[in-house]
Amino acid sequence: MIEAELKARVYAPEETLRRLDERARGRAEVYRDTYYDTPRGDLDTRGEELRVRTVHGADSTRTVLTYKGATVDEESGSKPEHETRVEDAEAVHAMLRGLGYVPIIAFEKRCRNYDFEARGRQMLATLVRVPELDGTFLELETLTEEKELMEALADVRAMLTDLGISEGDVTRELYTDAVRARRG
Repeated sequence: MIEAELKARVYAPEETLRRLDERARGRAEVYRDTYYDTPRGDLDTRGEELRVRTVHGADSTRTVLTYKGATVDEESGSKPEHETRVEDAEAVHAMLRGLGYVPIIAFEKRCRNYDFEARGRQMLATLVRVPELDGTFLELETLTEEKELMEALADVRAMLTDLGISEGDVTRELYTDAVRARRG
C-alpha cells in the first residue's frame, strides 16, 4: 500500500481544530519516534525510512515498527509503507541494533488524531506539534494502491481545502531534517 499523504503548516490551529472536531472525535497521543539507518546512511541515500514509534495515548501504549520505501511521487513525497505492531519495544530496538542499524535521530511529536471518511476514503488527520520546532502542522493521509495514487492525493488536497489549508501551506519538509537542523 502507498501512504498518500500531504503535510501542511497550520497558521490558524484553533480553526483547524474546530473543523476537525466537526468531523470526528480526536484523540491526544504522544509519539516517541526513533529512526534507524546503517552507519553509512544507506537508507537515507535511497530515500527509505526505518522507524520505531511508541504511541502513548490516554488509555494505552503501543509500539509499531515502520519501513517506508523510496518516494513514488516527488510532488507529495508519498511512499510505500509497511507497518506492524510490536509487543516489546526494547526487544525491537535491540534487534535493529543487533542487525547493524544505528539510531540516527529520536524526537517527540504531540498529536491529535482524527479518523474519518471523506470522498469515499478512510482518512487520518493528525494535528502535530514537535516541541523542538516552531509552529503546528497537519498531516492528512489515506492508504491506496499505487495505481490510484493521483486520485487519492487529489482527494487529500480537496480535504485540506475543506479544513481551511491552502495549497501554499503544503510542505515537503521532514520532521527529521527540521529537528536535525534545530539541534545543529
